[in-house]
Amino acid sequence: MQRSLRGRAAVIGIGETPYYKRGEAPEPEFKLALSAIVAACEDAGISPKRLDGFASYSNDRSDPSRLAAALGIDELRFANMQWGGGGGGGSAAIANAAAAIASGMAECVVVFRALAQGQFGRFGQGPRRNVIAGEMAHAVPYGLMSPAQMFAMKVKRFMHEHGVEQAALRSIALACYHHAQNNPRAVMNGRPLTEEKYDASRWIVEPFHLFDCCLENDGAAAMVLVSAERAAEAEHAPCYLLGAAAGSHHRAGAPVHNAPDYATSAFKTIAPRLYAMAGVGPGDVDVLQSYENFTGGVLMSIVEHGFCEADGCNEFFVKENLVAPGGTLPLNTSGGNLAECYMHGLGLNIEAVRQVRGVSTSQVPGVEVSMVVSGPMVTPVSSCIFGSGATL
Repeated sequence: MQRSLRGRAAVIGIGETPYYKRGEAPEPEFKLALSAIVAACEDAGISPKRLDGFASYSNDRSDPSRLAAALGIDELRFANMQWGGGGGGGSAAIANAAAAIASGMAECVVVFRALAQGQFGRFGQGPRRNVIAGEMAHAVPYGLMSPAQMFAMKVKRFMHEHGVEQAALRSIALACYHHAQNNPRAVMNGRPLTEEKYDASRWIVEPFHLFDCCLENDGAAAMVLVSAERAAEAEHAPCYLLGAAAGSHHRAGAPVHNAPDYATSAFKTIAPRLYAMAGVGPGDVDVLQSYENFTGGVLMSIVEHGFCEADGCNEFFVKENLVAPGGTLPLNTSGGNLAECYMHGLGLNIEAVRQVRGVSTSQVPGVEVSMVVSGPMVTPVSSCIFGSGATL
């Protein structure tokens, strides 16, 4: 029996709504989710009624039963939520969808994520409550409240241990904004970033300047997956899932910043399983989409996926290495969470598919292997690798 997802499922449709600044979406979150799903089905050339499964993550509020009713689906066979906050479940939700297809639990699954912060509250802020209990009670009284503050601790430690300079983080931001200028969907299209502008921007919390931090947006994104056999009949050339892995290392979730391996993006145990399933290594990856909650997480996750050594970050992380079409490792070619949109990272998976299709606004020539890293520094995290038909 084949116990692998390699080549068992493929993405045949991708869809997005327009992306809005946080709180400015003109429609409710549920309708945004429906719009993205319908767009993905249109891209796949199928009726939404053919869907029989839904997969999401980060506690998305759009209930599958309600979605199925709104879309006119005859039978809902699969409904799955990947646990964990932040974007760590983006690639895991795709893995769950593929697993459902490979096992026969469902035939046609849509992975989606929707956000309307004006309707439900803003991400990225510290808690505003009269009583703080549990883990946060150890941190909030000392001002450690927001995601930026919490993740800065890990990144600062990593930078100190390996002599990483601020310019390495700056290069990640510059590459993302560079690609966003080619992408009309990007929220930051028409707003280029220079070294001088980055350096002059205010500190949020060291080592993060303003442009090291992800956007906060409203909108929705979706991807339709079917079996490899059914994908051969699709309108687009199939984009196959070669591998996916999710989880975290020993005591990664230890409370109050007490994990024994602290200065990590949490991919050290994930990456070997990912590559083993996909049958490729870092040197085979043509283009990378790495989730940026903050630039430091990108840097650490690239190290932990084997693209460079920790002590070589200053040499590796220069803008020229990270931009399409000719960089050593073209990174976040849509603009990513920093400059395209923060849709909890699912836009990065969609961009990975576009690269395999050859239709990205910052296309890398001849892409056969396209990789996504989801949610560095949260737990659990996940990664996935897509490939063209030539990779099977």
